[in-house]
Amino acid sequence: MENRLLEGIETQVGAVGCELVDARMLRSGRQVTLQVFIDKEGGVNIDDCVAASRQLSVWLDVENPIQGAYRLEVSSPGLDRPLVRPADYQRFLGAEVDLELHAMVEGRKRWRGTLHSADAESATLATELGERRFFFSTIRRAKLVPQW
Repeated sequence: MENRLLEGIETQVGAVGCELVDARMLRSGRQVTLQVFIDKEGGVNIDDCVAASRQLSVWLDVENPIQGAYRLEVSSPGLDRPLVRPADYQRFLGAEVDLELHAMVEGRKRWRGTLHSADAESATLATELGERRFFFSTIRRAKLVPQW
C-alpha cells in the first residue's frame, strides 16, 4: 500500500480518536477490499468503527487515492491483534506472541514466546529454546496470542 494512502488513513482514523493498527488491500478477482483495523485505549466498539468508516469514506471520496471500485471494511484488530510497528511491540511487552519469519532461523519459520523487549529495530522473545532476538526486517507477520 502506498505511503500517501496509509498516512491519510492514519490521519482520518486519528480524527475520530482512534489509532490505526493496520490497513490492507485485498483483491479477489475483480473485487477490491480496503480493510482498516483500528484500536483505542480501552478497545473499540461498533460506534467507533462506524465513525471511522464515515470519516474515511468522505476522505476517500474527496482525495480518490484508490483507482476503481472497492469496498471499505473497518473493524477492531481482534484478540489476535497484529503487531506492525515497533511501538506495537513495546506496548505489549510481557504478552505471548506468534511470529512468522520470511526465512528459516534455526530450522524454523514460526516462533512463539513471551515478548521480553523491543527497540526500533528488533524484538526479543523468551521462547522454549531461550531468548531469541528477531529484527523487524526478518518478520513476515506477528500477532498476539489470545489469552482465554
